[in-house]
Amino acid sequence: MPILRLNEIREMDPDEQEIKVRELQIELAKLRALIRAGGALENPARVKVIRRAIAQIKTIQNEAQMRAS
Repeated sequence: MPILRLNEIREMDPDEQEIKVRELQIELAKLRALIRAGGALENPARVKVIRRAIAQIKTIQNEAQMRAS
């Protein structure tokens, strides 16, 4: 269950991509804090999905930056 599909990320403008990365990083930090506190996650695979989505967005941002150079 992907959070975002690649074509959705590519359709976003760079500002929207940055906002989405920040939102995902905040959510990831909250999940990691819950794990460290000894809490049980409702969906443990969500951490992996969020990390992957952040990586995909950053990769697309880097591709766009390389094309612009």
